[in-house]
Amino acid sequence: MTHQELIPHLFRTEFGKITAVLCRRFGPDHVEVAEDIASETFMLAIETWTYSKIPENPTAWLYAVAKNKARNHLTRQHIFADKVIPNITPSEEATEFNVDLSNQNIADSQLQMLFAICHPAIPVESQIGLALRILCGFGIEEIANAFLTNKETINKRLFRAREKLRAEKIPIEFPAPSNIDSRIDAVLQTLYLLFNEGYYSESQDGVLREELCQEAIRLTKHLLDNEQTNTPPVNALMALMCFHSSRFQARKGQNGEFVLYQNQDESLWNQSLIISGAFYLKEASQGSRISKYHFEASIAYWHTIKEDTQEKWENILQLYNQLLQLEYSPIAALNRTYALAKVSGKEAAIIEAEKFKLVDNHFYFVLLGELYKGIDNTKAKAHLEQALALAKTSTDQQTIQRSIDLFK
Repeated sequence: MTHQELIPHLFRTEFGKITAVLCRRFGPDHVEVAEDIASETFMLAIETWTYSKIPENPTAWLYAVAKNKARNHLTRQHIFADKVIPNITPSEEATEFNVDLSNQNIADSQLQMLFAICHPAIPVESQIGLALRILCGFGIEEIANAFLTNKETINKRLFRAREKLRAEKIPIEFPAPSNIDSRIDAVLQTLYLLFNEGYYSESQDGVLREELCQEAIRLTKHLLDNEQTNTPPVNALMALMCFHSSRFQARKGQNGEFVLYQNQDESLWNQSLIISGAFYLKEASQGSRISKYHFEASIAYWHTIKEDTQEKWENILQLYNQLLQLEYSPIAALNRTYALAKVSGKEAAIIEAEKFKLVDNHFYFVLLGELYKGIDNTKAKAHLEQALALAKTSTDQQTIQRSIDLFK
């Protein structure tokens, strides 16, 4: 592997690890310092490896450089003397300042940083941005592409989030056992939204979208690897992510077009991820607490069975009923209507769908178009044309246009 191939790969896997450890070591006041040191480490790798042999252990090389840069920076800026020494215990005073980049400390630091990022004081969009930047090693341009915005907006969002960390003095530490249940919901919501940014994103960058999903899964795995956070809702969220990810490749056609569920090639579904999803869903059944992730994961499980059976859609419909009772969502209500059409017929589903009046949502008009097909094709086409006018991406527009073309 050349350095042009190796460095981007290592940046993705190691930048977040280095940054999380340094954030934990320096505290919330110095998040930008941690990011800068991690960035400088990779800049030196580019400069050095371009003109000399790649080290035998590139990761160890990066860690050694990061440690030295951290030590030098703290000394130069007097942060060590002014901020760190007063907080060091007597047993540590005699030891050399150290940055612990062991596997265990990296895992602990990333988990602690995840809880800090997901503090209620930080807006949800900023939580996702910080997670992508600090824990996942995403560049500002990549984050902007994921959110379909520009770099300036993302920079401002991240700046305000870092300021919140400082102003609120949010500790970078694992919550006390008594606080985990109250804090973990925000963490799960951020990971859920991060996954959705990838799976349902309107971004045209397919590689980026898949990486967003992979990072959400990786961070959720951190929660599962810790005994205190390996809870039923975390397992349910992991099951949901595995089931959805299993169909990732089948959702894209040969020309990049979006392939609807009913038209997907089942042979492209990732059976290994489906098996993993089933395992985590079984683990999620322990305990008495039921979360929205339990219902969504169970719905996703039934979608791994391609055959259209009455049992399948009746189960999906009942799960949507329970999900909506627990937490109402317009999108979940729309999806329930599709299941209702499968169980009770299109006429019953049309009555339910027309109650929503989601006039700004192109998925709403796509659903109405599908429901009216064969019942009133004039209305079906009109709804699809309305969906086409509202669709924002070329992929969605192409998919809708193909449905319209069937009426010619």
